Amino acid sequence: MSTLSRRELAALVEEATVDTYDEHEEMSALFAAVEEHLAVPFSTTVLGVEVTVRGVDLSQEGRIVALCTRSGFRQTIGLLDLPLPDPAPDGAEWVEAYRYYWAQ
Repeated sequence: MSTLSRRELAALVEEATVDTYDEHEEMSALFAAVEEHLAVPFSTTVLGVEVTVRGVDLSQEGRIVALCTRSGFRQTIGLLDLPLPDPAPDGAEWVEAYRYYWAQ
């Protein structure tokens, strides 16, 4: 659950996408904001297994994914589905802003 209000999340989305012209550019701008601000690596639990989030990337479908590793294995997990740890890493507000953008 986000600690930011809808207004604060909307302001972050606006800050990231202010100079964009279409959804593709908006997604690229949001990706750049998440990539710049989210402190990685951090650990979280996915389906009961602890993984390390090493970074983020844009999938071929145009969604932001987390680059997760565990014991030498790598897997991408959609940022919309990634559980954030408590306490959340620095920059997690940008993950929440991305989620807010998709919920609209």
